Parts: sequence; structure tokens; C-alpha cells
Amino acid sequence: MGSSSWLQNFIRVYSELGTDNLGSLIEVYHPNVQFIDPMHQLNGRDALVSYFDQLYSKILSCHFVIEHVIESNNEAAVYWTMTFRHFQLNKKAPITIQGHSHLKASEEQVIYHRDYLDVGAMLYEHVPLLGKLIRSIKHRVSRA
Repeated sequence: MGSSSWLQNFIRVYSELGTDNLGSLIEVYHPNVQFIDPMHQLNGRDALVSYFDQLYSKILSCHFVIEHVIESNNEAAVYWTMTFRHFQLNKKAPITIQGHSHLKASEEQVIYHRDYLDVGAMLYEHVPLLGKLIRSIKHRVSRA
């Protein structure tokens, strides 16, 4: 999928990532990594691993499938599908979302990671009352 070793390592770790092997994140992230997703911005590998520990403590399972990779020099765009089961969302049934990550590498590790995904599809639409409201708004907007 990717030719650079840092990118191959990233894809391998995320393809195998689960609640029982979060320590593998240390292999691919630079100590000074900047991580951004729609809900958080973190600086440093320790903060990132702690964030993942917190996230994964609330889920039953999570699996990433890497769909497509575009690489140029020390940067990459990684397009993925994530399927997860959360203790409190969607009656613990699987939720699948698509997203992509913009990555930059330094010293053969990821130093910048920004995720782009639909947080509504991931979380808010699966909260009983809030989900109904968001789906109603999306429906009205799509008909406008």
C-alpha cells in the first residue's frame, strides 16, 4: 500500500489495533506528535496514548480497514473505514464510518496526524433523542 517504512508501520498498527494492543501506537508516533480530530487536539505521544486508552476503555471492539493511501515525500493521506461497538451507543451494535487521516512523518515516525470524519455519524446520531433530531435536520437540509 505504501512504500515508506513509516507509512507501512502505521498501516500495519492500525490494521491490527484493538483494545488489547494500544501499546503498539508507541512504535509509529513521534514523541512530539500533534494529533487533531474533530473533538480533540493533543500534543505529544504520551497524551495521544492516554487519549486512546480512554477512548478504547468505552468500546467493545474497533477495527480499521485501510481503503486507499496517497503518499508524497514525508506526507500521506490514508482513507479508512472504522467499525466499532460502543457500550452506550446503538445498543452495542456495530457502527461503521468512513474517514481519512492526513499524516506527516519525521525521523520515520508520524509527527502530525489529523483525522477527518463525520462525528454526527459516529456519535451523535446514535444517542436516542439527539440522534432523532440530527437525522431530522439532515433530512430537511437535503430536501432544501
